[in-house]
Amino acid sequence: MKNVSRILPMYTADTSGVCSALYELGGMTVIHDASGCNSTYTTHDEPRWYDRRSMVFISALTEMDAIMGNDEKLVNDCISAVADLHPEFIALCGSPMPMMTGVDFEAIASEIRDRSGIPTFGLHTNGTVSYISGASQAFAAVVKEFVRRVPKTDSIGVNVIGLTPLDHPLGTEISIKSWLTTNGMELICGLGMGSTLDDVRRMTAAKVNLVVSNTGLEAAEYLRKYYDIPYVFGLPFGNGFSRRLADTLRSEAEKPSVKTGGYVPKEMLSFPDADTLVIAEGVYGASLCAALKADLGIKAGLLCPLPADDVFYGFTGGDCVFSEEDIEAFIADMKPKTVIADPLYKYIIPKGTMHIELPHLAFSGRTYQRSIPNLINTDIKELFK
Repeated sequence: MKNVSRILPMYTADTSGVCSALYELGGMTVIHDASGCNSTYTTHDEPRWYDRRSMVFISALTEMDAIMGNDEKLVNDCISAVADLHPEFIALCGSPMPMMTGVDFEAIASEIRDRSGIPTFGLHTNGTVSYISGASQAFAAVVKEFVRRVPKTDSIGVNVIGLTPLDHPLGTEISIKSWLTTNGMELICGLGMGSTLDDVRRMTAAKVNLVVSNTGLEAAEYLRKYYDIPYVFGLPFGNGFSRRLADTLRSEAEKPSVKTGGYVPKEMLSFPDADTLVIAEGVYGASLCAALKADLGIKAGLLCPLPADDVFYGFTGGDCVFSEEDIEAFIADMKPKTVIADPLYKYIIPKGTMHIELPHLAFSGRTYQRSIPNLINTDIKELFK
């Protein structure tokens, strides 16, 4: 059967994507689901859970609440929590159960907003699609709610959009900030990790946005459309590509070359004659392909098992393949000598193919978390040790 995984696990769900995107912003995230179901998020998808607090709660939806449509309980619980916790905002997200009963999250959010006076938004998640969708909605909702027009910085201010531990190891935000500073640029907001809601409010001080995951595309497009801030895709991996990406950011900040979408550095193109395959989230994987070519002369192709907008894939030429059987067929047809992918992909990689393990938290959870390398502005040869 199509889209049935026999061997590979599923990628993190959209509900966890919402929680991860909003974790550090001082809001209250409420997952509408049965009691105890937020443990899946906290124990598998959120490495920050043990080091810093965040207001992530479950609504404790009961069978009778679901059958009778008792939305008033959710509204009252949220308002009661506001009085105790004083969150900056409230985000409501769903799971399979409210999806089946047709819960109107936008209507509930509007009711909570009116009665509590706290900014509240309902997000369309159901636990059946990937984290890309959930985090994308969350980032966009926060930007639309809180961003205001402020004066530009004298220096080249940069927003980094799409930072979550689901795609990037902890510490990535520090490394990117250091890289920007070294290249004469200033970090305004690292949306997702390392920044506060006050940083979000002044995102329009930036002259260019750096999108480091497809989770940040919707927010970046909103800022481009309404505040004329151009955006560039990419992660500063390796030495050579990091320099080129810095040049691209400076160029786009001064004179944007694309008015209707984001700019993808030409180095991020996949190579049709590649004998190395990278399986990863789109921006991450394309950036790695670019770094492999720039630093080591390796031509690598990209296979992305996660959703990516045409704005991105129209440039990179990467392949978006979702089902396990299609991924197997793609690898069999390509016959790569080397596959760079999460350790759990080893079960579908043909024998004799070199497998360089690159753990992805959104795929294998905390199993290989300590082995996830930070490739920001580093020697890409570290991958081949």
